[in-house]
Amino acid sequence: MTVSHHVRVYRSDEPLARQDQLAYKIAEVAADPVAVEPDVVEMIVNRVIDNAAVAAASLTRRPVSAARQQALDHAVSISGKGATIFGCALERHTSPEWAAWANGVAVRELDYHDTFLAAEYSHPGDNIPPIVAVAQHVGADGAALVRGIATGYEIQIDLVRAISLHKHKIDHVAHLGPSAAAGIGTLLGLDADTIYQAVGQALHTTTATRQSRKGEISSWKAHAPAFAGKMAVEAVDRAMRGETSPSPIYEGEDGVIAWMLDGKGASYDVPLPAPGEAKRAILDSYTKEHSAEYQAQAWIDLARKLGSERPELRDPANVEAIVLHTSHHTHYVIGSGAGDPQKYDPTASRETLDHSIPYIFTVALQDGAWHHVDSYAPERAGREDTVALWHKVTTAEDEEWTRRYHSEDPNEKAFGGRVEIRLTDGSVIEDEIAVADAHPLGARPFAREDYIRKFRILAEPVLTPEEIERFLDLAQRLPELTPEEVAQLTIVAKPGVLAGAPAPKGLF
Repeated sequence: MTVSHHVRVYRSDEPLARQDQLAYKIAEVAADPVAVEPDVVEMIVNRVIDNAAVAAASLTRRPVSAARQQALDHAVSISGKGATIFGCALERHTSPEWAAWANGVAVRELDYHDTFLAAEYSHPGDNIPPIVAVAQHVGADGAALVRGIATGYEIQIDLVRAISLHKHKIDHVAHLGPSAAAGIGTLLGLDADTIYQAVGQALHTTTATRQSRKGEISSWKAHAPAFAGKMAVEAVDRAMRGETSPSPIYEGEDGVIAWMLDGKGASYDVPLPAPGEAKRAILDSYTKEHSAEYQAQAWIDLARKLGSERPELRDPANVEAIVLHTSHHTHYVIGSGAGDPQKYDPTASRETLDHSIPYIFTVALQDGAWHHVDSYAPERAGREDTVALWHKVTTAEDEEWTRRYHSEDPNEKAFGGRVEIRLTDGSVIEDEIAVADAHPLGARPFAREDYIRKFRILAEPVLTPEEIERFLDLAQRLPELTPEEVAQLTIVAKPGVLAGAPAPKGLF
């Protein structure tokens, strides 16, 4: 049975035992050797495939190339075998923290992998690259890797359920540092005291502002979670050497809650598995069918439907205005409520367009489809009729959609909204959608065959057919893999693919 852990700020002269701190409770969950249940194992396999799919699609993109080159410029650390880098030959290894960095950027670059949304936002698949990197470095087997990934998902999702970061403009990767450190602790079989120190340092070093996802969004958007994973690896290394970290990191009077979140009078109730309770949080997360911010997923599906049913809506001459009535988050983060003129700029970066629901809805409406490259191409964004229609799209917060967005009832939790289209002839078209088609409650919930199809589509341009089959075979046998097979749990690009990618030079 899940236990709710009450968290508040303590003065320095107030007693707060280590065992009562949130970081220690997280560590105890990580150190609990409970078995991973079969349906959780199945979903972990799905998400390992999903991560590899989106990483394959991003191999030649500049931010991924830069991170990969940084990793390749670092040698394997002396006390392990090192870890693989997405795209590179199996024998090419780097130190695990740099593998976590390079692979984390590859996974996150296209904003195309899994998501969990509650009090905070998250992409819990970001836990996988650092945990896999450490598993390869130390020679762990597939069963240990599965246990580590289950913990990473559990801790991040539990924190996301309870503690809002974005409300205080703190980037959501502040929940990822602790979760990845906890997952690595589980993988390695560390004791709670050691994991506790790693969690504290990982949180302390991964708190940053949300400017990485605001205004003109830069390539750091993909690097930020990779940095959190890298910091988690380093935090575990330091804790294993017997070093300590700021404490109490959450509850201290100069800690994260007091000065970065809700302040000294704040309190939260964080749900964590009870001792002996299975870690099942991954089953509450969901992946993306489309390469766009998760809150755009349902809107893409609705726009495709409307454009196919009513082709006249694709012509801006027929449309007076389009209003998307939606949740607070969608309106203020990726909608017109953000006040970002860049969200209506046809010369904006891909990262910015990915966070513009007016743009995304327009293109999906006109094209009846969404593509991870073509839909963001500069010539697509700059098309005259698209710009004209795009500038007629606005968002508005609807209290009911906000309530459903934050609902704890999975049967009514929603990430969509209601569209109102006013035509120039005076007529009005209305429609609504609650969840994306690929959502567990959607029209076409994603299953194993969908994850595999997504992988094949994204991997075929850059991997050989033999490599595609090799990876899928390994991934689907994940819990039974030997250490030697875990060391090969990566994707190797076709000859010449990486040679044609940017290879920027830097300090290293």
